[in-house]
Amino acid sequence: MSKRTFSGYRALLPVAIVSALVLGIALERSGAVGDEPRATEVDPTTLRHAEQLSAAFHNAADIAMPSVVTIHSKMKAQPVTGNRRVVPRGQEGENPFEGTPFEEFFKDRGFEFMPQNPMPRREGMGSGVIIDSAGLIMTNNHVVDGADEVVVHLADGREFEADDIKTDPHTDLAVIHISGAGSLPAAKIGDSDKMRIGDWVIAIGSPFELDQTVSAGIISGQGRELSSVRRTKFLQTDAAINPGNSGGPLVNLRGEVVGINTAIATNSGTYNGVGFAIPINLAKWVTSQLILKGSVQRAYLGVGISELTSDLADTLNASTDGVLVTQVHDGTPAEKAGFQAGDVITRFGGKQVSGPRELQEVVERVPLDEAQEVEIQRDGRTMKLTVTPGALPSEGPFATRGPASRYSRSQTADPSTYAEDQMGITLMDLSPELAEQRQLADGGVLISAVEPNEPGFGAGLRAGMVILKVGQTEVKDLESFKAAMKDQSLDKKVLLYVQVQPGANTFVVVK
Repeated sequence: MSKRTFSGYRALLPVAIVSALVLGIALERSGAVGDEPRATEVDPTTLRHAEQLSAAFHNAADIAMPSVVTIHSKMKAQPVTGNRRVVPRGQEGENPFEGTPFEEFFKDRGFEFMPQNPMPRREGMGSGVIIDSAGLIMTNNHVVDGADEVVVHLADGREFEADDIKTDPHTDLAVIHISGAGSLPAAKIGDSDKMRIGDWVIAIGSPFELDQTVSAGIISGQGRELSSVRRTKFLQTDAAINPGNSGGPLVNLRGEVVGINTAIATNSGTYNGVGFAIPINLAKWVTSQLILKGSVQRAYLGVGISELTSDLADTLNASTDGVLVTQVHDGTPAEKAGFQAGDVITRFGGKQVSGPRELQEVVERVPLDEAQEVEIQRDGRTMKLTVTPGALPSEGPFATRGPASRYSRSQTADPSTYAEDQMGITLMDLSPELAEQRQLADGGVLISAVEPNEPGFGAGLRAGMVILKVGQTEVKDLESFKAAMKDQSLDKKVLLYVQVQPGANTFVVVK
């Protein structure tokens, strides 16, 4: 190709490029290029639905935010007094009174003083929600626990120091009162029992000291239990909850408070997608008790209870939907009503119960000294008992217990043992001293060792437990244990009734 011809093509190239671009644009507009036409506007129906949801969030926040407060808790600086040691002169320190009138008095002593540095003033921050226009505010116990001073910062910018604080550590709830603020905007209270998984909610509070922060999400779970809070079944949400949100409200789209934000599941200390709120129905009951009585008065039966596993249900010939009674304490309402260890409670006061925490919640809220009908299963039969719950005592087996003490051979004077090979456990008779210590007047056999990877270990048996029954047969000593085991086989499962620690018995199925 000649230079002239090539130059001619070069001259035509820009014209060709421009023509191609124009053609491409025309084809795109006509829909001839691509699989689908390019949208030129948002679908009106889609936009309307989105705007309606956005408006619902706006309205819920507008209704709830005036009642949300920020709470600053402060602990005063405390002097840390070190120990003063007096040691012979010449070994440590010098006489600090040298050159003073007291020098002669202390001349034979040396001194070492530890510095007295004050602990720094500690401050914490959380949230709360006004539940009464007279100045009552609901929050978490852990927001105000141990504080010397609690300052409430209102949504309108005013600050007031709390003049009264009442708490219930068992549910991690607290009520504080402020005076002199006039009539305050109280929150609308909803019904947490009506909440369902998937319902929209918003969390309001002061995460990271950012007042009046709103985050949105859904109810992502119900009936959650946390080991740190003994008497609460939580609502789970994916609305962002962070440090500072504690005590603030979880609100539905009607602007009603349905929960009190309390905890998060996290490895980092901040939001990881799972948060927990105390259901407002429980919070209402607890705070009403705190307001009227100063403390929470709970009803109780006087039984030890546990989850009913399928193995236990099969062995006890009971339904899997219920709560297993593992122990009946002397002199309690349950003993007077005729409860027995091994009973399965299925209904209490007309309400079906399927787990220990659920039964506990139902029982503790019933009026004291008011008879309740209880449906149980016993030996494969359905029965009804009538029990009159009493007030939960502050001492005894129902008070908080420490961990079970470990077994030590020095606790018994009888070294004779028996190896039960099926379960892989070693047993020994109780000495009189150990029987008295474990409060076992009727005897039992002590598990002194459990082999790892054996059926007994897998079932949860541990050294220090005491076997009280094999099946329905009472065990008083090694001989009665051997006799009870003659007709037992792990192929058909062996039901044991054991004492874990004084005042705490349970059932174990070994297979």
